[in-house]
Amino acid sequence: MSLPMVLSCHLILMLSSFTGAANGYYEHRWTKCIHSNRDFSDMVFIDNYAFNKDVDIHFNSTVGYYVGYTEHGVYNSQLWNNDTNLLQQERAQVETYCKHNAEIRQSAIADKTVPPKVKLSSVTQAGGRHPAVLMCSAYRFYPDRISVSWMRDGEVVKSDVTSTEEMPNGDWYYQIHSHLEYTPKSGEKISCAVDHAGLTKPIIIDWDPSLSEPEKNKIAIGASGLVLGIIIAAAGLIYYKKKSSGQWK
Repeated sequence: MSLPMVLSCHLILMLSSFTGAANGYYEHRWTKCIHSNRDFSDMVFIDNYAFNKDVDIHFNSTVGYYVGYTEHGVYNSQLWNNDTNLLQQERAQVETYCKHNAEIRQSAIADKTVPPKVKLSSVTQAGGRHPAVLMCSAYRFYPDRISVSWMRDGEVVKSDVTSTEEMPNGDWYYQIHSHLEYTPKSGEKISCAVDHAGLTKPIIIDWDPSLSEPEKNKIAIGASGLVLGIIIAAAGLIYYKKKSSGQWK
């Protein structure tokens, strides 16, 4: 079941000026819209009035009328319940206020999805019983709900797996990292699978144990240097031949 979604609004009305740090009196009103279903069929509107932090009048759309909890609250709730127009307006808040704003929020934020970028790498283990640790990282995805799992030869691995929580980047995107401690075996196939609402199908990356990440980087850097050296040598040879043939003076 999905977690309840809450929209709230607070209004504070000062009834008298402060004469000291603890001598203020104020009426405090807050409203909430609560729902779990995406179609808003279970939407509930709540309207509370409090005096000096104590709730004295409460309205819940599932009940449909005001309820008083103090002498002052009982008196006013009876007056408000006898006001047909006021009561109809309060009951209508489920549609006009709650569902209206929830639809805007869902279309602008909740329905947006950004698929994750996934990277599988080998990391250095800080002292442990397993000789190898793999890290599967998913990052820059939205919303935060995501599934990261490990497979060995097509079977889901549940032991020796540790994962972080979905961590916010501070820019609407999230990241998560999962680690697998394992003992390498010849011929086995280890994969990381990531599933997210922004994907049409899960991303599955197979680990290639032939070279570690640092070794791949060293080879890439070495290859780049070799190519650059060949280019410089070729340019020098062309210059030398043209110089020696008298084309350049």
